[in-house]
Amino acid sequence: QVELVESGGGLVQAGGSLRLSCAASGRTSSISGTNWFRQAPGKEREFVAGINWNVGSTYYADSVKGRYIISRDNAKNTVYLQMNTLKPEDTAVYYCHAEAGSQRYWGQGTQVTVSA
Repeated sequence: QVELVESGGGLVQAGGSLRLSCAASGRTSSISGTNWFRQAPGKEREFVAGINWNVGSTYYADSVKGRYIISRDNAKNTVYLQMNTLKPEDTAVYYCHAEAGSQRYWGQGTQVTVSA
């Protein structure tokens, strides 16, 4: 079992920055990749960014490429999402997601609100 806890969400003006954190606990040695998804009101949950836990390869949705940076601190079992140049359309609940073998885990989500 893996537990994920997100933090770092909040309210920010357009053009501002936020850094989200996703702290993993439990069987963290089984994690192969961690992703961030987001879900805006009335919309489906969408992939935002991902990182391979072992080799550090990163992946981004086109909508955030060049503005968001995903990184990891293996010693702390934590993945970060640095979000820069935020736009009102980035407003959503952001969820951390971990892949561990055939299992998939989700965090509880953290709200990010970007005001115009």
